[in-house]
Amino acid sequence: MPKKIGFLTFGHWGGSPTSPVPDGPAAIRQVIALAEAAERAGFDGAWVRVHHFADSLSAPFPLLAAMAARTTTLEVGTGVVDLRYENPLYMAEEAAITDAVAGGRLQLGISRGAPSPVSDGPGQFGYPLPEGSNWSAETRQRAARFRSAIAGEGIAQAADGSGPIPISPVSAGLSERIWWGAGSIASGIWAGEVGMNLLSSTLLLEDDGRSFHLAQADQIRRYREAHAASAHPTGGLSAVTRSAFPVLTDLDELYFGRREAGDAVGILDGRQARSGPTYAGSLDELAEKFNRDAAMNEADYLLFALPNQLGVEYNEEVMVNLGEVVNRLGWR
Repeated sequence: MPKKIGFLTFGHWGGSPTSPVPDGPAAIRQVIALAEAAERAGFDGAWVRVHHFADSLSAPFPLLAAMAARTTTLEVGTGVVDLRYENPLYMAEEAAITDAVAGGRLQLGISRGAPSPVSDGPGQFGYPLPEGSNWSAETRQRAARFRSAIAGEGIAQAADGSGPIPISPVSAGLSERIWWGAGSIASGIWAGEVGMNLLSSTLLLEDDGRSFHLAQADQIRRYREAHAASAHPTGGLSAVTRSAFPVLTDLDELYFGRREAGDAVGILDGRQARSGPTYAGSLDELAEKFNRDAAMNEADYLLFALPNQLGVEYNEEVMVNLGEVVNRLGWR
């Protein structure tokens, strides 16, 4: 099945003054350079993770606009915007402006967000959890309001009483490029029911003992069933993320030759969770591993996690080689 490929990065920084990314500003500039490298490598997309109160990328829209301005065909995306920290209407305006800069190349992943290192982050941003609600319900409500706004629906009452006025600008087509980050089969089914694309999480909160790739493939199939039953004109696409590293040189061997690992199982938010494997090997070995991965076979979009702290030049070579693996499988 034809697929798109892209990278996904945290944009980590720090660790050493001699690092290619010693601080936040360096990480921002590097991710823009990584987007340019991804386009040269023939990738379809450059996606960034969004985390607050951490040494990684946070406010995504200025960065995505800069990435889009420095590229011509590359899609720019998020995996994911944490809706606990967002005003849905202001975010809709930012997204529309970013999509205008990108010429319709924005792929916007949104969700409840990952566990945070702080206990009161959304409240400090001015968006505390309303009394009597929970973050799952609250972020779904914010997602609905955001989607209404980007679709051009009337939002605020006109001063002359003539009717509701939409936000401005509105980006035609962005409604078709909204992805819900789902960490469970149930949330994947919900994404299909409401007409969003599925951005399957790098971990699943429903560990039933199956290998991660099998459970994730099941999530994708059940998402598609729910989307087909909904008859929504938007959504229907699925994406998965993998850590995969070609080992072709002594330096690759030093970095990743012994980094391959199977699924990991742990406790997250009080629930048993399973995260996916890390693949490493020659191009032929990676092709074999990808071909055995049920979720990679099912997905429409493959995102590869990049070790951004190893620098742009190294990561560009990683992307070129990963593209070759995907080509060998006939996925592009």
